[in-house]
Amino acid sequence: MNVVRRRLLIPAAATAAAALSLTTLSACSTDSAAAGNTDKFDVVASFYPMAFLAEQIGGKYVNVTNLTEPGQEPHDLEISARQTAQLQESDAVLYLKGLQPAVDDAVGQSEIKTKIDAASLTSLEEHGDEVGGHAAEHDDHEHEELSGKDPHVWLDPVKYAEIAKGVGAAFEKADPDHASTYKTNTEAVVEKLGALNDQYQNGLKNTKTKVFITTHAAFGYLAERYGLIEEAISGLDPESEPSGARVRALEKMAKADGVTTVFYETLVSDKTAKTIAADAGLRTDVLDPIEGITEKSRGKDYFSVQEANLKALQTALGAT
Repeated sequence: MNVVRRRLLIPAAATAAAALSLTTLSACSTDSAAAGNTDKFDVVASFYPMAFLAEQIGGKYVNVTNLTEPGQEPHDLEISARQTAQLQESDAVLYLKGLQPAVDDAVGQSEIKTKIDAASLTSLEEHGDEVGGHAAEHDDHEHEELSGKDPHVWLDPVKYAEIAKGVGAAFEKADPDHASTYKTNTEAVVEKLGALNDQYQNGLKNTKTKVFITTHAAFGYLAERYGLIEEAISGLDPESEPSGARVRALEKMAKADGVTTVFYETLVSDKTAKTIAADAGLRTDVLDPIEGITEKSRGKDYFSVQEANLKALQTALGAT
């Protein structure tokens, strides 16, 4: 993945209230006393999609600690001394190599026995500022090559299910006493993800346009899965500034392809998206990359946010 520029992290104190109000995150302890050496299978997860899988698969037998606070942009996570200690004291770590460099470094240096890299459980592809190819014959604009291994695999329910199967198998091997429960829970998650995939396939089958604009290229796998075309203002870095040529190309493309909406996300500023939308006479809306759940999220967990994303896409693309 490309190196991303650093942003200011949201202080833990500013996110504590949000964390307390979200019951879906209650199992993701950030208390160092609860991170390791409990009577459960202690798992440190790097950010929300990993923590969610660990909770769903582990159930009552797993204690999950999420390294990324609610409201914190996960790409920029810096590991504290306390979190390093949490990692060392735990039974397993579940992370996605290439998304959070600080986590990759900490995991590499740790002596934790079970290291589960979600990126190794499915295939990663290189994505730039356009994903899915382009259907408009009259589109002659040049694309900026902002490519790199795209880590946003959890937004594709099929790939997320592949990861879930790998996580379940790793849990069974590391904690054989509860293997049957992990197997049953994994099957349940995979089944729900299969149903979500069906919802997306049916919901996006007939649309007036296949093109959507996002602030950064987080939805490439989703676009490829459902025959859509993602045009990103930025590449894989959500904070990189687009060039003037890229902005002009997006405005031209939007008019040519009947694009109605510029999507922005909850954890990054919407300023650029709103500026481009205003200049091109387009609407703005939220398409959540589900990197973390906050009070601003349209849903309380992965599945409900994905359903909200589907509705937003259906509206923007003119689904019938």
